[in-house]
Amino acid sequence: MNLADLHIIDYTIIAVSLLIPILVSLRFSGNQDNLKKFFTASGKIPSWAVGMSILATLISSITFLAYPGEGYSSNWILLVQGLMVPITLVLIIGFVVPLYRNVIRLSAYEYFEQRFGFFARLYSSLGFFLAHFSKMGTVFFLLALAFSKMTGFNTTEMIWIIGLIVLFITLLGGIEAVIWLDVFQGFLLIAGGIITLIIIIASTPGGFSSIWEIAGENQRLGFGPYELNFIKLTFFVMVLNGIFYAIQKYGTDQTIVQRYLTARSDKDAIKASLMGVFLSVPVWALFMFIGTALFAYYTLHTGDLPPDTRPDAVFPVFIMTRLPTGLVGLVLAALLAAAISSLDSDLNCLSAICVEDYYIRFRPGSTEKQQMLLSRIIIVLAGLASIFIALYYTRIGGEGVLGIVFTLYSIFSGGIAGMFLLGIFTRRANKQGLYVGITACVIFTAYAVLTSTKIDVGNGKKLLLNFGNFNFSHHKMMLGVYSHIVLFVVGYIASLFFKNTKDISKLTYKGWLKNKREAEQNTGF
Repeated sequence: MNLADLHIIDYTIIAVSLLIPILVSLRFSGNQDNLKKFFTASGKIPSWAVGMSILATLISSITFLAYPGEGYSSNWILLVQGLMVPITLVLIIGFVVPLYRNVIRLSAYEYFEQRFGFFARLYSSLGFFLAHFSKMGTVFFLLALAFSKMTGFNTTEMIWIIGLIVLFITLLGGIEAVIWLDVFQGFLLIAGGIITLIIIIASTPGGFSSIWEIAGENQRLGFGPYELNFIKLTFFVMVLNGIFYAIQKYGTDQTIVQRYLTARSDKDAIKASLMGVFLSVPVWALFMFIGTALFAYYTLHTGDLPPDTRPDAVFPVFIMTRLPTGLVGLVLAALLAAAISSLDSDLNCLSAICVEDYYIRFRPGSTEKQQMLLSRIIIVLAGLASIFIALYYTRIGGEGVLGIVFTLYSIFSGGIAGMFLLGIFTRRANKQGLYVGITACVIFTAYAVLTSTKIDVGNGKKLLLNFGNFNFSHHKMMLGVYSHIVLFVVGYIASLFFKNTKDISKLTYKGWLKNKREAEQNTGF
């Protein structure tokens, strides 16, 4: 099926899915007149809605396309990262949420300034800004590319349509519109995945048992290899990666921390966080298993899949050739929803960081009106810049885009989880020691990237920097583990040579626990 084959019903469903976000943003546009409403909805969102928003923020169109592709071509090893998130979250969320809600105004990186000084805030907020900014252009591009191949729409046109809608939503409705749209889009995403899986199972001779048998015979089940090896992708690489991913996402990422501030109370924020992650894992598993089921389906229907179809294109092929009228539109609408729910959140949070961490600091006398104007200008500029990055990708082609993004994310987010652990769990750490740790982390990250990245030179490839046997040879996902460990270990050891003169009683886990016990004693509990 291509554009000419789409039924008017499918067109209508897609059009409605794009119209609803516009109407919702107009609904909330009237009261977005101050920063508290625009960025935190004045802390009045119910916990279940915040939880759905966290789910929608974690699930993007990349997940919608990449997980089925991985489930089709391999086993479930990439799901291990997601499985580690709830395990880690249960251990830290009970004190992380009240800590942030009590010590920061808006920016997650304000905590780092209180704990370690302004440079720590600058380093962490800049890392967030660059990592998410680079991601946004890629989401625009990959969504538009997939959508154009599935429907026939021009890629450039799709980038502009989606980009302008995301800009409109974020600009007018603020975080309140973003969250309520996330609720709608989250349900749409889950519904699209479940319905598609049911159709795949029903279309496969022998149903679920046949899928499970074929997948098992072809090593498409399980999470291995289980060897203790960090050079290639193994179960233990993904376990470590998942632990630090969870710490960084729920402990330092503005898109999540800002959600804590929109809830009505500490208890509601904790409930929302747990709800978001415990919903995310089944959704990740759902789309991974869709890929597994598609492998079994096309094993039994070999001639139905066009030759040389890439693994990440198998799911789109099934959608366009095997789903009935109406469901095609629903699943394409879910794909759009997954992208919009991720992009509008990123734009709102990027604006919050720029205004709170930079503008207000350097212009403390600015008025609320000036701050609101700047926040909207930043949304427009960041949104347009992301669109232009996506348009640039259309000129150079999509080859290597994901690899570029993963490398940039490793560089820009390097060490921030280690900084968080250093601040929360050690009282001895101080800003001088942290700065030494940051320096070591930056040097290590540069070494790892330069000695493991190859570029095209003539008829072959050449490392950017070659130290022979001393090149970084471990799997690139380990870079996101080692950088945090380097910052933590070096930062702690270096702190032993300096004195900490700041009052940090409210900024560490031990201090928080002591204050909590004293409060319980004072209230008679």
